[in-house]
Amino acid sequence: MKKTTAAGFALATAAALAVTLAGATGASAAPTPTYDFSDCPAIPSGVDATRWKCEVLTSTGSMRLGSRDVPELAPMTITHAEGPMPDGSNGQVWGALRSGPTTVPGGLLGGPPGDRGPLLGLSLQPEYGGRSDFYTVGDRMGLFTLRFRAVSPLLPKGCVIGGGDAPIEIRLARVGNSEWISKNPPVIKFAATDDAFTVPAATGCGPLTRLVNDHLGLPATTGNKVAFSAVYTFRTYDRLPWVRPV
Repeated sequence: MKKTTAAGFALATAAALAVTLAGATGASAAPTPTYDFSDCPAIPSGVDATRWKCEVLTSTGSMRLGSRDVPELAPMTITHAEGPMPDGSNGQVWGALRSGPTTVPGGLLGGPPGDRGPLLGLSLQPEYGGRSDFYTVGDRMGLFTLRFRAVSPLLPKGCVIGGGDAPIEIRLARVGNSEWISKNPPVIKFAATDDAFTVPAATGCGPLTRLVNDHLGLPATTGNKVAFSAVYTFRTYDRLPWVRPV
C-alpha cells in the first residue's frame, strides 16, 4: 500500500488554537490563525528544501491510563520535519513536544476530588519518549513514544511513567476522514485513537512508588486508551529560510 505523509505532531499556539479549530466545521467557519514554526528542526544537508515540510500539530482529547480515566487532556503540540532523502528514502527529523500538565481526577489516592487536600493532588506532564515515525499506511498513523512525569507536592521530580528504556509507544489509527479546514494556510483536522498500548509501572517516585502504581493500576498491559482530536498545518523549508540545514 502506498505510503502517505502523516500528521506530524506539534505546534506552539496552544489551547486557544486547539479550541478554535476543533470547533470549526468548514473553511468559512474558521478564522485564519497565526502559526508558530519556531520549533521546526534543521533538515539534513543536501536535501531538497522544496520537498521537505515542517509539520505542526495540536491535539486535545482523553485518556485511560491503567485504572484511571483522564477525560480532558491538556493541549499537546508536536513539531517534526519530513521529506525525501537524496537516495529516495523517507527522512524525518524530530522537532519538539509542548504541553502543560493534566490534572488526574482523584489525585494520588483515586478518591472523589472533595475527599483530598492539595497535597494529594496529581498531574501528568507529557514528554517525548525518544522515538517517532510519522509516515502512515492507510489509516495507521505511524508511532510516537511518550513518558508522563507524575507531578505532586508529595512526589520527587524523578517520578515518571514510561521513563528510561520503557516509554509508552502510541500507534494511532485515524477515525473517519480527515477534513480540510483551510487551504491557505493548509489546516487539516482529524481524529485518531489507540487502545492497544501498554503502560509500564511508575519509577523514581521514592517511598510512594508503590502507592502511585497501586492507585493508577500500573503496570497495565490492557485497558489503556487515548482518543485525540487534532489539527495540523505544514510549511515547506524553502519558506522557512531561517532554519539552516544540519
